[in-house]
Amino acid sequence: MASNALGLFQGPKAALAAAGKLKGEGFESLDLISPIPLHGVEEVLGKKKSVIKRFTFFGAILGGLGGFTLAAGTAVLYLHPTGGRPIITFPPFLIITYEMTILFGILATVLGFLISARLPVLRERIYVPESAVDKFAVTVACDAEDDLRRATEILREAGAEEVTEITAGGRR
Repeated sequence: MASNALGLFQGPKAALAAAGKLKGEGFESLDLISPIPLHGVEEVLGKKKSVIKRFTFFGAILGGLGGFTLAAGTAVLYLHPTGGRPIITFPPFLIITYEMTILFGILATVLGFLISARLPVLRERIYVPESAVDKFAVTVACDAEDDLRRATEILREAGAEEVTEITAGGRR
């Protein structure tokens, strides 16, 4: 059964040091919970790449293609007298293509943001009320009992005031 080791720290430097030590020992699933923004978290945990720009790009492509297809399909479906000119021409269709590109790009960006922010919450995340006021929390997911013992030991060595085990049922 998977459980988490949670260490509460008084200061941000000790929490960052503990996270760095855990990362160095091979633990991958780390979280830092802090009442203030921490400088240096990217150096310790690694910088995560945002996927939102990909959502925006593919949403804009889909919107542009959809807008042009909508305009061209309408022109072919409902024929008007064109006086010998082509039925599908680019200049009149650029406006709807542009507008649909912007619309779908924005909608995909909002969707990408919600997904990357993990909203809505589908599973319960660890929350420590003390970390919203004046403590810094480091949590690490542990699959085996041996990993949990090793993580608890590393957190205590790093100067954690309190180290607890969190399972699906709550704190122990």
